[in-house]
Amino acid sequence: MSSILFSIAVLLVAAASCLSVSQAQSSDSIFLENFNLNGDPNHFSTSPNGQIWSLALTNESGCGFQTNQRYLFGWFTMKLKLVGGNSAGVVTAYYMCSDLGAGAMRDELDYEFLGNVTGQPYIIQTNVYKNGTGGREMRHFLWFDPTLDFHSYSVLWNNHQIVFFVDEVPIRVYKNANYTNNFFPNTKPMYLFSSIWNADSWATRGGLVHTNWSYAPFVSSYTGFSVSACQWVDPSPACLSNTTSYWWDQYNAWQLSAKQLLDYAWVQRNLVNYDYCQDTKRYPMLPEECSIDSYS
Repeated sequence: MSSILFSIAVLLVAAASCLSVSQAQSSDSIFLENFNLNGDPNHFSTSPNGQIWSLALTNESGCGFQTNQRYLFGWFTMKLKLVGGNSAGVVTAYYMCSDLGAGAMRDELDYEFLGNVTGQPYIIQTNVYKNGTGGREMRHFLWFDPTLDFHSYSVLWNNHQIVFFVDEVPIRVYKNANYTNNFFPNTKPMYLFSSIWNADSWATRGGLVHTNWSYAPFVSSYTGFSVSACQWVDPSPACLSNTTSYWWDQYNAWQLSAKQLLDYAWVQRNLVNYDYCQDTKRYPMLPEECSIDSYS
């Protein structure tokens, strides 16, 4: 799958139609062409060439951004460089959501990077929401220091599976097996978001370690935004009738490749910190999707 990743110019979308789009540009206006800024503009900055964007958190507020467009199925990737040093209590979020706010019936796919005290590893938390209900958390350690350089964090989303990738390594597979509870988001188009915020009530050691504001501002940085997806245009996107025309919804994207399966198995053996499907205290009766083989 990694050989398919490449950057092409943004395809123009005609009104009342939907095309597969790929966005990866080289211009000073790249941010405004793709995103809207949320929060205090003084907490947002760009590099001189417009290719790197940074969000800052202080004890006054955080900051965030969202895509101008919504998408239903596709490949979504961004490179992040996380807050360095003592980042306890700080969460950098990179996620997809069907609502502009925390709607009661939203669908959502989450990456949350949970800060820690200096010298301790970051934990990456992923989650899946369907109609406003989440509770599908997994937590992983990373095999590198995400504060030293940019690394890619990607989502593959089609009607068969959702796969979370780190540097093209699959760390989590969430399958759609059309089970009874239908806990698979596949009907609502989503925006892409990112934000940085204070979550010291729970983010680090369950809230035992709080944010030390003497280290503020806390800054996370972004680059390399790329999308190959079905862009939603109301009232409905034409491309949904033939998504198998696109690589992200062809047979090879419905399951992991042999190489990806090996990488995925290594991650499961060595880097899983928490899996809701193993938490029988929280879920005496495990959610139905926990019985699905993520390797198949």
